[in-house]
Amino acid sequence: MAEPKSVDELDLSPLPGKEYWSCGREWREEFIYFLMVDRFHDGRPRKPVPGPERSASLATQAELGRFCGGTLKGVARNLGYIQDLGCTALWLSPVFENDGAPAPGPAGPGRAPDPAGESYHGYAIRNYLAVDPRFGTKADLVELVDQAHRRGMRVFLDAVANHCGDLFYYEGDTPRYYSDDHARYPMGGWRSPDYPVPAELRNPDYFHRRGQIREWGWDNIPETQWGDFYSLKGFNNDDDPAGLELQDIIIAAHRWWIREADIDGYRMDAVKHMGETAIARFCQAMREYAYGLGKRNFFLFGELVASDDAVNRYTGPNTAGKVGDKTIYYGLSSVLDFPLYWVLPGVIKGFVSPSSLINRYEALRERALNRGELGRYMVTFLDNHDQIGQAYKRRFAAGAQDAQVVAAVGYLLCALGTPCLYYGTEQGFSGEGPSDHLIRETMFDLRNPGRDFLNKDCRIYREIAKIAKVNGEHPGLRFGRMYFREVSGDGLHFGHPQDHPCTLAFSRVLAKEELLVAYNTSTTERRRDCVMIDGGLHPAGSRMTYLYGGRGDVAVETHPDPANGARYVRLDLDPMQFVILR
Repeated sequence: MAEPKSVDELDLSPLPGKEYWSCGREWREEFIYFLMVDRFHDGRPRKPVPGPERSASLATQAELGRFCGGTLKGVARNLGYIQDLGCTALWLSPVFENDGAPAPGPAGPGRAPDPAGESYHGYAIRNYLAVDPRFGTKADLVELVDQAHRRGMRVFLDAVANHCGDLFYYEGDTPRYYSDDHARYPMGGWRSPDYPVPAELRNPDYFHRRGQIREWGWDNIPETQWGDFYSLKGFNNDDDPAGLELQDIIIAAHRWWIREADIDGYRMDAVKHMGETAIARFCQAMREYAYGLGKRNFFLFGELVASDDAVNRYTGPNTAGKVGDKTIYYGLSSVLDFPLYWVLPGVIKGFVSPSSLINRYEALRERALNRGELGRYMVTFLDNHDQIGQAYKRRFAAGAQDAQVVAAVGYLLCALGTPCLYYGTEQGFSGEGPSDHLIRETMFDLRNPGRDFLNKDCRIYREIAKIAKVNGEHPGLRFGRMYFREVSGDGLHFGHPQDHPCTLAFSRVLAKEELLVAYNTSTTERRRDCVMIDGGLHPAGSRMTYLYGGRGDVAVETHPDPANGARYVRLDLDPMQFVILR
């Protein structure tokens, strides 16, 4: 059957005889694995070099700046590697057809697609109704989702509804930039007679056409919503007749993929650059359509590079207040937790005061239903394919010791939120440099056709899998209230740590159970600190048992001052030791 070219050709009724997959897990129960399709696996027979050490890609910036050969079949054939790590959900980078893909017919006037294929990342979409042929076919995507469902894993696609590829050029085919008077530029023409798809998108009024966002304009309204993402062309998502028509087209295309592939959610790219009503309409449309197919808990999480105040407006039962004469409910299930990403890596590595991490959570108390429910609204992560905010790009593992990588991922698995792991972190990938390409290494060796880096014997991989298992066995680590604990070196004077090295500790409390998580931030010194716990849950003389990172148990002690009824445990931690106790 020919691929559809128009939304008029889309059948949005349920597939005949199809029973759509539904999962009862809450979002907080997921452990998401985020991979770039082009970078994970090419599907060829390959094997890793076994052993506890990290893997290292030798690929150059030039090699990583183009398509490398990863496919959907490559992902499907290695789902066991992801599941054995403890991950329960898969987030794929955009899979739809991008600029530079092989296409019928000659290129139109203007600049031809880049033969280097830098749109390997997937965010330069030109056809929303087809899988990019470099990744595979629609059948490959359907098979991948089906195999994941058989393993009990959810699959999320990346939705790019703010912009498309470089599908047209401005008059003169020269770059245009946003102007202070918000001027619209005339369109010179389409770069190809065949794109964009759906064909309904071939309407100049469906694009803002105000040129690229300037270096200083990324947080300026309306420039950040009306400007182009570099050469990628921004959609007109405004609440006007043309904008509403555009939104209906984008909604129909994304609904169709739920119908066709039975996916379980979308990660929405660049949500703060979209109009408020556009986000709300997209989320409501996806959720309602999924419900109609029998799919429950359809997950919609957004990329929101913003402060906690902005996060508060976009998630949960909150609204953004009035937009014109309308009250907006965005409808996002959750957002990527950038405020944590900006703080946690430095704390784990000992570069940033632990007080900054503790204060960040204290600031969240104003918007928490309780200290546990807030986790529903945050997808937490250490690093990703962009490393936003870094002029010099660097993965978390670059310059970090194995134990620090384990502790950082362990923190995500034990703290509030839905943990998300960027592919390769479990192998200690340490890419760094001036370009995004260098933090987007391949999990298969570009220079050795028989070798990949999916090494289950890697020390980091093994330890993450152990912590994920503890997370799955103890509901308190997913649903419990979270409290940072005061510590003391002498058992008399307690307080939250302010400097490094220190013992960083927090508890998750669910009903009558407390789980204690602690980490020695020192890379060289052993620490023997006392850590405060909930005295109402631990009688004097009772003991807490190690679930991870230690052996045996420790005694619950009472503060030596008779007037102070506080209770604590004394933890003996090696440098960078990460532990969980119950």
